[in-house]
Amino acid sequence: MSRILVVEDNENLAYGLSASLEFEGHEVEVAADGTHGLELARSMAPDLVVLDLMLPGLDGFRVLKSLREEGSRVPVLILTARGEEADKVRGFRLGADDYVTKPFGLLELIARVEALLRRAGYAAPTAADDEVDRFGEVEVRAAARSVLRAGQPVPLTPKELDLLLALLRREGGVASRLELLREVWGHRAAVMTRTVDMHVAELRRKLEENPAQPRHILTVWKTGYRLQR
Repeated sequence: MSRILVVEDNENLAYGLSASLEFEGHEVEVAADGTHGLELARSMAPDLVVLDLMLPGLDGFRVLKSLREEGSRVPVLILTARGEEADKVRGFRLGADDYVTKPFGLLELIARVEALLRRAGYAAPTAADDEVDRFGEVEVRAAARSVLRAGQPVPLTPKELDLLLALLRREGGVASRLELLREVWGHRAAVMTRTVDMHVAELRRKLEENPAQPRHILTVWKTGYRLQR
C-alpha cells in the first residue's frame, strides 16, 4: 500500500481527493497548510505528495524547495489553480514531477498519481493494467484508455471516457449526478448537472444499439445513472 500526503487547504477538495485515493487502495494523510504539510512530509516519509501551491503559512513552492534542499526525492505532483507557464516552469525547476491545473477530473488525477508511483517503483504494473471490461458489444481497456464496439474503435472524448469508467467502477451501482460531477469534472462550479446528462446522451449514441432505449447505460429516476452489463 502506497502512502500519499495531500497538502490542500480547500476542505471539500481535500476530502474528495482523500476518499478517491483511499478507494484506489492508498493510505492518505491530509495537511491543510504548508507548515503542517512539510512536517508530515518529513515525519511520515510518504511515497508521493500532492501539493497545492496557494497555501496558508508556507506556500507550495517553499514546501517543495525545502524538501529538495533536504535531499528528499519523494515524487511531488503540484495541484493548483495557477496555470501560468512561469509557475509551471518554476515548479519543475524546484523539482516537481508533475503539474495539474484546477479544475481537473479526479480520474485523470488518479491516473497521474499511479503513473508517478509506478515510475518511482512504489506501485509496479499488474495484470489488471491489461484488463478488459465488457458489456454488450463494448470492450473497455482502462489502462490504454481505449474503447471498442463490435471490434471497432470508438472515438470518445476524455470526459466521455472518464464518465464511462466512473460508471463501470460501480459494478452496477447507482451514481448520482453530483457524484459524477465531482469524480469526472472535479469541483468545477461552472459545470452543471445538465453537462452529465449531455455526456451520457453522447455515450449512449456511440455505444448503445438503440440510444433511445438503452440496455446498458440506464437512468435511475431522480437519482442518476448506472451501467448494466
